[in-house]
Amino acid sequence: MVEVATEQDKYRLDFQTLNARLDGSSPLWLNQLRERGFSSFARLGFPTATRGNEEWKYTSVGPIAKATFEYPFERKTIPVTEADIRAVTPWDDGWTTLVFVDGHYSEALSSPGSESTGYMAAPLTAGLAANGDTAERHLGRYAVLEEDGFAAVNTAFIQDAALVRVPSGSSPEAPVHLVFVTTDRDRPIVTHPRILVVAEENSTLSLVESYIGLTESRYFTNAVVEIVVGEGASIDHYRYLMESSKAFHIGTTHVYQGRDSTFSSIPFAVGASVARNGLYVALDGPGSSCVLRGLYLTSGTQHIDNHINIDHAKPQASSSQRFKGILAGKSRAVFSGRVLVRQGAQKTYSDQSDKNLILSAGARVNTKPSLEIYADDVMCTHGATVGAVATEALFYMRSRGLDHGTALSLLIHGFASEIIETVKLEPFRDHLDRLVAGTLPAFRYEGVA
Repeated sequence: MVEVATEQDKYRLDFQTLNARLDGSSPLWLNQLRERGFSSFARLGFPTATRGNEEWKYTSVGPIAKATFEYPFERKTIPVTEADIRAVTPWDDGWTTLVFVDGHYSEALSSPGSESTGYMAAPLTAGLAANGDTAERHLGRYAVLEEDGFAAVNTAFIQDAALVRVPSGSSPEAPVHLVFVTTDRDRPIVTHPRILVVAEENSTLSLVESYIGLTESRYFTNAVVEIVVGEGASIDHYRYLMESSKAFHIGTTHVYQGRDSTFSSIPFAVGASVARNGLYVALDGPGSSCVLRGLYLTSGTQHIDNHINIDHAKPQASSSQRFKGILAGKSRAVFSGRVLVRQGAQKTYSDQSDKNLILSAGARVNTKPSLEIYADDVMCTHGATVGAVATEALFYMRSRGLDHGTALSLLIHGFASEIIETVKLEPFRDHLDRLVAGTLPAFRYEGVA
């Protein structure tokens, strides 16, 4: 009988090798968590089925499941410089920065926080030494390992995770910037970035995640983030995706909010062959609120998927979603925005909107905002639009002496600016503005009716 190789075989071999290399250096609870992760992955695999699989209906992960990716046990011998990173990602010398290169923490490129910054930001080893109780209490609690194969395999390979803890009542001024870099290797590699953020009661934090590729080769980034926003706490979160045009990126973020907490997030995505931003927010305290604003640009044959799921579990909570997409070439975008209002979650307010600008006849977007409501005293709205550049506006600007390319770029930039202008961090906002302005001339408008 000939045995057929499965998608889990390579991951199983790498998992066994990682365990042997760690050789009991991790605490028992972390070893058990890794084992639980791989056990779930061995059972689930990747969600390759499309029929009856609503969460992945418009995004095929078959190319990820079928490909063979090497796990980079060894650190890269050719060093990555700060200049390499600055060239492609938002950067500020005043930020606390943790840099991970091919999944490994880089002490040389990082400037971790200290007690004087008002928070702890550190890689897993140092984080466990200082805040082991916090990590044990929260790591792996919010990502649903028994239902998500990507989160499960990420958990199995937890190694150099990023831990951020903001103590009660602390309001640090310096943002935390977590940078995950993929470099050129002989073979396609897979990395599993893992982040745990805990903002304790009445604390505040600004957090930036950056995922960048310093190569045009194929690779796979499988990121999982768990964020806890304590009672009365506030987090401003930004997610920056600039991967290789041949890369696969699956990102999953789980946010848990307590009473009177506030969470705002602005994900920005451009690049990657297939990219997924899965964001799950549990409003589990009365008076909690979340505000989500997103911008994505696609061209060529790129595919970007924003999957947003907001759970109103308690009364008097609010949520708002505003996403915008700009699509060119034969690219694809997906927006799935689900809001669940549970029974008893009265006085809920929620709105969601996805607006898309189509620049070519070959581009396509599947957009599906949805509401699931089990309470009767609520105010909830949703909507989506897909359209081309207004010919009247283009004619008006050209009649004022602007050439076609300039007029088009100004109109598209104005469409994107509504999201960019909501970024509070000036270095990040300026970086996005320059990037969008520099990218748009390459977006050809093919006169979509």
